[in-house]
Order: sequence, then structure tokens, then C-alpha cells
Amino acid sequence: MVATGQRGTERGPGRPREERVTGAVLKAVVDMVTELGIGAVTMDAVAARAGVGKPAIYRRWPTKQDLIIAAAESRVGPLSVPDLGDFRAELRFILTARLEAYRMPGSDRLIAGLIGAAAEIGATRGQYAEYTERITSETRRILERAIARGEVRPDTDVRAAATLVAAPLLFRLIVEQELPDAALVDTLVDLVARGVGSAG
Repeated sequence: MVATGQRGTERGPGRPREERVTGAVLKAVVDMVTELGIGAVTMDAVAARAGVGKPAIYRRWPTKQDLIIAAAESRVGPLSVPDLGDFRAELRFILTARLEAYRMPGSDRLIAGLIGAAAEIGATRGQYAEYTERITSETRRILERAIARGEVRPDTDVRAAATLVAAPLLFRLIVEQELPDAALVDTLVDLVARGVGSAG
């Protein structure tokens, strides 16, 4: 509800407080996962760490699954890439942004925990799929833009190519347990661009 009264058209205090609560809760989840692992994340523990009441958490995130996805998205979320007129430049933009997020402390545990939670019995897979769709949507968009410019072959499987872009940094971070770096980004830009590039 919008506050009215003597402040006229000024916004009430609700939105800034909501943003503070949201920020505190998501930071608490990321910090807990970083320090203790995803198994330490419970609604009670998050509420205590964030200094908020459990009802405030449940209103925003009805389940622990919702909360973990939101925390992951606060670290690795959707991107917006300007039209740079060059597929390689736009691909590098995306990969560099992801690289920066993955190199932040705790990203490995947070993402590994998210992947593990998605594989648990009873997990609502649709929610994880929707998150993946959101974070890969801009890669699909730059591929489609590059197809329209003639830089990428028109018969390219855009979804498969977007997976090809997303997977290597995660594999290096989670499976190989090494921090990805700028050299890997350079290699991926070259490999992907050559793989889907038009012959012309």
C-alpha cells in the first residue's frame, strides 16, 4: 500500500525497508553458504543472521529452495548487454561479467549448493529451470542478434550454443576446483565464435 497523508506524493518508508530486509536476508544466505556450506541454511538460522523475523522471510521466499535460488541470483543474475555491433565483443562482455561473479568469495559453494539442491528428491525442478533460463537469456539474445547480422550461422541451435557458453566457467570452478581467469575467457570467446561463426 502507498502511504498517504501529510507527506503528499512522497513515497512511504515501505519500499526502502523491504529492500533492506531483502538485501540482509540474501547476504546472510551467501555468507552462511560461504562459511559453513549450504547445509547450514535454515529459515531460523537465516532469520537470526539477518536480524529479521521469519514471517518476513516466508512472505518473500516460501521455501528454502526459493531462498537459495534468490541468493544465487543475487550473485549470478540476468545481464543486459548493449548492442556492440560485434558478436565476439558481446560474448566477451557476458563471459567477463560471469567471471567476476564466479571469482567472488563463496561463489563456488553457493553454485555447487544450488546444483546439489536442484538434484535432491522432491526439488521443484521448474524453479531451477526458470532461473537457468533467466541467466542464459542474454546469451541467447546476442546469438540471435549475431545471426541477424550475419556473424553466426542461421542454422545454429541457439539454446545449445548458450549452454556451451555457460558451462565451461562453471566446470572449471566447481568440478576442476580452479578459479576461472581471463585467459579462459579469451579461449572460450575464440572457440565459441569459431564454432558458430558464419563462413562468410
